[in-house]
Amino acid sequence: MSLHAAQVADALLSNIDRVVRGKRDEIRLALCCLLTEGHLLLDDVPGTGKTSLAKAIANSIAGSWKRVQFTPDLLPSDITGVMVFDQRTSTFAFREGPVFTNVLIGDEINRGSPKTQSALLEVMEERQVTADGVSRPVPRPFFVIATQNPRDFQGTFPLPDVQLDRFAMRLTLGYADADTEVSILNDFHRHIADDDISPVTDPEELDRAINEIDAVSVLRPIDEYIVAIANSTRNHPDLRLGVSTRGTLTVLRVARAFAATDDRNYVTPDDIKAVAAPVFTHRMALTAEAELRGVRVEGVLADIIDDVPVPRFRES
Repeated sequence: MSLHAAQVADALLSNIDRVVRGKRDEIRLALCCLLTEGHLLLDDVPGTGKTSLAKAIANSIAGSWKRVQFTPDLLPSDITGVMVFDQRTSTFAFREGPVFTNVLIGDEINRGSPKTQSALLEVMEERQVTADGVSRPVPRPFFVIATQNPRDFQGTFPLPDVQLDRFAMRLTLGYADADTEVSILNDFHRHIADDDISPVTDPEELDRAINEIDAVSVLRPIDEYIVAIANSTRNHPDLRLGVSTRGTLTVLRVARAFAATDDRNYVTPDDIKAVAAPVFTHRMALTAEAELRGVRVEGVLADIIDDVPVPRFRES
């Protein structure tokens, strides 16, 4: 069976790969996040293509997108909007902020103050903004793609656990391999622009693909497998914080999208393994003792996945 979601994902992947080269696996994961209407956190050092990927995703959709450069003096109303007084009518009217869009790119989100970061909590979870006691829905589908540099702590405000949990996925792009970087240097000239790509889908078509994801079949042993992994993170001695229920729901939806992009209408344990790290690791936090020993969250999760029995069943 040919899934509409697979066709949309293939078109987006080919389009974005023209800008962000040599990162097809990471782009596919980012698109799986997109196909669940989840929010994406791109966490990497400068110059690896975080903003280029975010802009390429936004430009590939024929909807609206806006970009916010987070700074310490940015106010919550600069993102969500503000009530302004209209002298002609002697009334207050709501002026929409950049959050009223299909794709919101938050560049260097950890440079915004905690008060400004928290302005995104409601809209990321409920797809609405409340101002002056009135709730206003944002356009659907709605995605936040945020970037941050994990190495630079000067003038930054680390995202709290509650904010991190709102992001469906955290991705690290890493450096391009040598052959890809050589081809980038060969093709470079100063007139190249990241946004010089055409849309290959629109919000209506994307919304249809998102709805199709929910129809991907998941058997009970897969649900039990996800819960077993999550419970192991909650009881692990090296972790002070394990995966939340929001995290298990997210990994289920992302695994469905991962299966759909492979043109399958069912989820396998391998799908769970493929998406577990980008969905789970930013929801896990090490104890102080584990940090002193040099333990990494990625290693803890890999050990847990190795230890949890993989469900065996016949695919039908």
